[in-house]
Amino acid sequence: MSEIFGVVGSGTMGAGIAQVAARAGCAVVMHDVAEEFLARGMKAIDKSLQRDVDKERLEPSEKAAIIARINTTTDKALLRDAFIVVEAATEDLAVKTRIFKSLDGSVSAHAILASNTSSISITKLGAVTQRAERVIGMHFMNPVPLMKLVEIIRGAATSDRTYEEVRLLTERLGKIPLECRDSPGFISNRVLMPMINEAVFALYEGVASRESIDGIMKLGMNHPMGPLALADFIGLDVCLAIMNVLHDGFSDSKYRPCPLLKRYVDAGWLGKKSGRGFYEY
Repeated sequence: MSEIFGVVGSGTMGAGIAQVAARAGCAVVMHDVAEEFLARGMKAIDKSLQRDVDKERLEPSEKAAIIARINTTTDKALLRDAFIVVEAATEDLAVKTRIFKSLDGSVSAHAILASNTSSISITKLGAVTQRAERVIGMHFMNPVPLMKLVEIIRGAATSDRTYEEVRLLTERLGKIPLECRDSPGFISNRVLMPMINEAVFALYEGVASRESIDGIMKLGMNHPMGPLALADFIGLDVCLAIMNVLHDGFSDSKYRPCPLLKRYVDAGWLGKKSGRGFYEY
């Protein structure tokens, strides 16, 4: 089996997945549509690894070896020898569908195609390929190098062999695989996003200030971060996209996105990445 670990997307999640795979000893090919995105991803990887060097958790020589295992490219053809390709593009079904169709025709027939989607149906993604039994969800958590969980999602056609290979690979990456069925939002976001959305409703309705909402959840529920601050960290556009998946998927009004969340996204107030969300950065 080839030891090339493919990653499509070099943003926060893609770069994190590439870093973790390279640290586990895999030769990584990280693909994106523009060199500037790849350069930004590699800069993030370098910064993350340097923190470990500064804290003496990693030798400088080890950092250099990890970075040397990551090759970047704008040419999907360089993914053809990968044993797995993890897609980490934007949370949009149309975008992911195009990527999976393209990968299906360009990588080895035996390769696994995995998605880092946090809410989109793995069954739908598998159905646009000729290898639905080799399509699976690998939902890494942010920040990828620190968070231990990988939520593993089987599509309707995902084979037992594919699941077992991905389970073992996840453990090799130093992560803990936990399986769930293919359902809108899976487990992580089916539970998390309605909580965030309800916090936004509480703010929208004037029940409490942002500081009180977050403080109550931190001090009273022992959450490390309040739901509004967490939404800013995730990205309000991502939160809205996931709520829309839940609302459409379940046809249940309890998943209706808060109008304030929609308004902030329309205004371009996406959270930490844009400098403003429920807080200012």
